[in-house]
Amino acid sequence: MLPNTGKLAGCTLFITGASRGIGKAIALKAAKDGANIVIAAKTGEPHRTLPGTIYTAAEEIEAAGGKALPCIVNVREEQQIVDAVEKAVEKFGGIDILVNNASAISLTGTLETPTKKVDLMMSANARGTYLASKICLPHLRKSNIAHILNISPPLNLNPIWFKNHCAYTISKYGMSMCVLGMAEEFRGEVAVNALWPQTAIHTSAMDMLGGAGVEQQCRKTDILADAAYCILTKPKSFTGNFVIDENLLREEGIKNFDVYAVAPGHPLLPDFFLDVDPNTLAMKMEAHVEKTHLLGASPVFREGKKIESAKHEGPDGAESAAAKPLGPVAETFKIIQGAISEDVVRSTQGVYLFELSGDEGGTWFIDLKNKAGSAGIGEPPVKVDVVMSMSSNDFVKMFSGKLKPTMAFMSGKLKIKGNMALAMKLEKMMTQFSSKL
Repeated sequence: MLPNTGKLAGCTLFITGASRGIGKAIALKAAKDGANIVIAAKTGEPHRTLPGTIYTAAEEIEAAGGKALPCIVNVREEQQIVDAVEKAVEKFGGIDILVNNASAISLTGTLETPTKKVDLMMSANARGTYLASKICLPHLRKSNIAHILNISPPLNLNPIWFKNHCAYTISKYGMSMCVLGMAEEFRGEVAVNALWPQTAIHTSAMDMLGGAGVEQQCRKTDILADAAYCILTKPKSFTGNFVIDENLLREEGIKNFDVYAVAPGHPLLPDFFLDVDPNTLAMKMEAHVEKTHLLGASPVFREGKKIESAKHEGPDGAESAAAKPLGPVAETFKIIQGAISEDVVRSTQGVYLFELSGDEGGTWFIDLKNKAGSAGIGEPPVKVDVVMSMSSNDFVKMFSGKLKPTMAFMSGKLKIKGNMALAMKLEKMMTQFSSKL
């Protein structure tokens, strides 16, 4: 862990989205120096599923040694930002640091993203960052510290980061383009930088995206808090940088990164927008899966109906007792069919279509919505909720628990169309299936 230096004592930080997650972690790190923290976030009343409010965050900040000013701020509302900035200046005498952390996410394709969600991401991420910066800048220019830090990725025009979630990528890159422009516009007056994690960070958003157990593949928010602290304590000449947390902390002499892991020693998911060879990642995370498994005359299910595996004729024309071995995909679907229960159908309520390429390429389905459920080859006789495209080899790895759906999606191995909420139930469902594979 990066030790505190006391350099932020008495400084005022305006942090958007600071009631939980990364924003709160950065606030608590600065509070240990005795900093003043403006908690600019939406949650004033306890949320049905998300932890924390601006008031509970304020209590934690003051307990850590800082001073807190909780403000209800939706960064989509300009006047709310203006009001919070005015309160901050009145209470603390100015603003030294702005952290643009508030963000919205929807990992959906172009045709699957409702306009309402497009507007949310564009206005919260790109527009919200721009507005908060614009409104704070007159006060930042008066400060000797003068930093803006956006929690946004390095600009990367690799199409893989656009094809599965174009709207989200545009909105996050909007935050990064603010860094690119404002760092030059205010060079010498205000430092403007971006910070992004090397690996997935365990937050409420990651729980939503990755499902049960995903936290074991994540680092704690502490790593971003330490990296942010390091940036914010640098001179104003450090500007226009797109910083990756792990790279920066290694430069600062940190060698033990297990302290940041939720589950030390467990393979970690890479974060978005960083080009890493997915095959290298897969080798780190997946055990070898054999190409074939000989299970003899086990039945498979075709279009929801049970059929026997192919039989061989012996030399005398009689049927041989030995049956043709199933391929790994057919075998997987056989076991999935056997694992489907009324509880699984009741809790999932989704129909999944798999478009597979490779040795056992073709169309397969799992119906976890109708009657007792079914699985097999071909298209189901009912409406499909989610379409997933991937290689047959990766499909087997995914359903055997050796390739996490989140990792497959983030590395481009898995493409998803349709109802993302149902798609996110996949990992929980597969936890039940993989124990039988």
